[in-house]
Amino acid sequence: MFGGYGLYILISLPALILGFWAQAKVKSAFNKYSKVRTARGLAGAQVARLILDSNGLYSVNVEEVNGFLSDHYDPRSKTLRLSSDVYKSPSLAAVGVAAHEAGHAIQDQQGYAALNLRSAMVPSVQIGSWLGPIIFFIGLFMNSQPLAWVGLIFFGATALFTVVTLPVEFDASKRAKAILVNQGVVTTTELQGVNAVLDAAALTYVAAALQAISTLIYYAFILMGRRD
Repeated sequence: MFGGYGLYILISLPALILGFWAQAKVKSAFNKYSKVRTARGLAGAQVARLILDSNGLYSVNVEEVNGFLSDHYDPRSKTLRLSSDVYKSPSLAAVGVAAHEAGHAIQDQQGYAALNLRSAMVPSVQIGSWLGPIIFFIGLFMNSQPLAWVGLIFFGATALFTVVTLPVEFDASKRAKAILVNQGVVTTTELQGVNAVLDAAALTYVAAALQAISTLIYYAFILMGRRD
């Protein structure tokens, strides 16, 4: 009944809808709580530094970078990079994001298994995310199932990466929320705003995982349909 793009849309539509909704929710929550200043008044960079130092991570640098919500922790260089909207702002949204990224640094310090696995997968994912589909469709075009399977496996690493990312991000947010209250950076009332921002961000990772898995299933359906 369904074929080609119709099959792809059928399989991927739930993930696509969730992805658009999650992105809208993140922007809405961030815009709302970026206008709400914390009572303590610490900027995102100060919060990150406070959390890092309180956990003995004095050697982890905190840098400002361009881009909207381009915040991330780099375990290779031991650097926590915060976007300007987070780095300089004392808002609930900013301190929530900064604490979340600091949570990744703590994961790295403690040897959190899921983070180590995700970091180890980065090189293969960087290749598989673009090379996998190319090999897959070349295999289909040449009517070579073995080659198509190679492409499918390559892309499968990308789907696995998005799944491994989920516990990493959920754990970092859980750590961030606890640390912000324990360190007295936000009150329990203010934590509601932090929850709104971080919970919305978590949805984007869920959507990304579902999208990658649905694409993998679509490729598998095509390949299975070509069996003699």
